[in-house]
Amino acid sequence: MYTEFDSIDNARYVFDKINDKTVFVWNAILRGLALGGYGEEGLTLYRKMNEMVVESDRFTYTYVLKACVVASPSLSLIRKGKEIHGHVLRHGFESYVHIVTTLMDVYARFGCVSYAGSVFKEMPVRNIVSWSAMISCYAKNERPFEALELFWEMMSGGLDVVPNSVTMVSVLQACAALSALGQGKLIHCYVLRRGFDSILPVVNSLMNMYAKCGSLEIGRQIFDRMVKRDTVSWNSMITGYGIHGYGLEAVEFFKDMVRNEISPSIITFVSVLGACSHAGLVTEGKQIFDSMTREHKVTPSREHYACVVDLLGRAGRLEEAAKVVEGMRIEPGPDVWGSLLGACRIHCNVELAERASTRLFELEPMNAGNYVLLADIYVAARMWEEVSKVKRVLEARKLEKVPGCSWIEVKRKIYSFVSIDEMNPQMEQLHALLVRLSSEMKEKGYIPETKVVLYDLDQVEKERILLGHSEKLAVAFGLINSGSGEIIRVMKNLRLCEDCHSVTKFISKFTEREIFVRDVNRIHHFRDGFCSCNDYW
Repeated sequence: MYTEFDSIDNARYVFDKINDKTVFVWNAILRGLALGGYGEEGLTLYRKMNEMVVESDRFTYTYVLKACVVASPSLSLIRKGKEIHGHVLRHGFESYVHIVTTLMDVYARFGCVSYAGSVFKEMPVRNIVSWSAMISCYAKNERPFEALELFWEMMSGGLDVVPNSVTMVSVLQACAALSALGQGKLIHCYVLRRGFDSILPVVNSLMNMYAKCGSLEIGRQIFDRMVKRDTVSWNSMITGYGIHGYGLEAVEFFKDMVRNEISPSIITFVSVLGACSHAGLVTEGKQIFDSMTREHKVTPSREHYACVVDLLGRAGRLEEAAKVVEGMRIEPGPDVWGSLLGACRIHCNVELAERASTRLFELEPMNAGNYVLLADIYVAARMWEEVSKVKRVLEARKLEKVPGCSWIEVKRKIYSFVSIDEMNPQMEQLHALLVRLSSEMKEKGYIPETKVVLYDLDQVEKERILLGHSEKLAVAFGLINSGSGEIIRVMKNLRLCEDCHSVTKFISKFTEREIFVRDVNRIHHFRDGFCSCNDYW
């Protein structure tokens, strides 16, 4: 009774007074702690239960695994989850769907996607909860392609499994991540047929999907028609305006939110500050940041400071950004230093970049991206000896740059491309098209941005490497395989490079096609040789 009313102290008092604790008693307290968010305490009690040789049952494993899900993440917790997994197998509980599904949630939370996938494949019986858990695992761990594949496998396998609202939220997240508008529209139709459009998390996910797929106007229509809205609804629209580069609209939406007496959350401020950063609204961004504690009683986190550093850095106010870092009331984390290093790359400030990278290498010694970013800055400054030093560090630590990957949806099927991809059967045709377009663009004033190539090679070889970038391949594939006048939508897992940005502007003009490219930061809408970002990204 006490746990049901979240009175954990009283529940624990009663528990401690019981001398002869049966497994039912242990399960009651473990359930209360897990559902109440007291994961660490639940795991401590579970260890004590084992020391007292109380035999666990199927409910025990469900509750202790839930405790792993809600506890603060750590390496020891991953080991604990694997240990409980071992207990489940040794005692023959792997056939219980609810136990195995909760185990998948544990692995999903810590990014152990392969473990979760193995557990899912070995399940003798799967219900909608287990299917949804695996789809969610893929969607939340940057594996949206697999999430969609699994969803359609579930739908087309003749299984007696009917998707629920949780399934819809996860699969819409996957569509948003891939900018798969066609598949997103199919899911929207299913949502309407099943009546899920009255469930707030589903509607919020729909709105987010349309915004991230480049159809911000449809996202806004969904928002305007909503009978009930929560903070997530407002945040989704602010984020949508931000990634499209409509900073002023995002700020105005934030003000409307406050006027409607909706309390901004931590995520709200991340969204609106990010929107200001993408649009260069320094004054507005600083005012909103200052209002966090003064008006809204929200204490800025490292993520908010990172947004402010990014805001100032993009605008070229690097010294001011550095002072923000130095004046932080909390210890700057990798996101803060990473924002400063990213700004140094934009404005080629070597001295400040070295200061920021020194701290990043201490905080994230195995993050290859930080080394690559510093190397980019050295390349821009033509400091080839320093570039070689960074490369030697990468080789010594066996670190590899995250490969560029792009996705495009054509006729409701998703295709992926990696840089210098030789596996696609149309690769020769794609390269031929890009070479022809490159030649035509040069006649119109295009100059390849070879500075983005991290190798000291001759000009011809650098240009060949540039033509193999994954986003160029995806755009070329869209031109060849889609109908005249169709909008091309590409998703990129990294920041769009300067050369790809320049080339896509030319292509949009020469081919008279609208092209959306969403990179890790924002959406670029190319039309008639111009980009919505106005070359500020």
